[in-house]
Amino acid sequence: MNNNKKPLYRKVNTRARGVQHDFGGDFKHSRHKKRASIEQVKGAMHGKKYRGLDYTPLYRFLLSNVGEQWDEIFKEASSRLDQTAPIFLLVAMDDGEKQDYVRTGESSYFSGLFVDDSGKLQLVNPDLKAKDLSPFCECCTHTLNGKVFGTE
Repeated sequence: MNNNKKPLYRKVNTRARGVQHDFGGDFKHSRHKKRASIEQVKGAMHGKKYRGLDYTPLYRFLLSNVGEQWDEIFKEASSRLDQTAPIFLLVAMDDGEKQDYVRTGESSYFSGLFVDDSGKLQLVNPDLKAKDLSPFCECCTHTLNGKVFGTE
């Protein structure tokens, strides 16, 4: 990881009210069974789960570099991340994956991005504004690229 710059993700307060922890069936439900399973014998407790990470700084970084060379942006972003998968949530590499906007959280939306033929990062729909979207519920504050919409 690039040590002289801050990472492009942050840890979320997972003790806050309403945060989903995505806990499911795990080892505690199988350890006292009469017949030994492969998990009990080998001790497998499944892979590491990535909980409590917010990639909003990454999405803002990508939006601030629209019009720049994709190779340089990807190199910088991947050096400051724990994994590269969140980059491709916003950036479409194929024409069939392009979306005007992408929902990244319960009520957070970001403009969709793609790499054009000259290798530059571009907005899928540069004319999309926060006022063009409507919220699906009245109880939440909805944002597009950090701009609130639907609170008329």
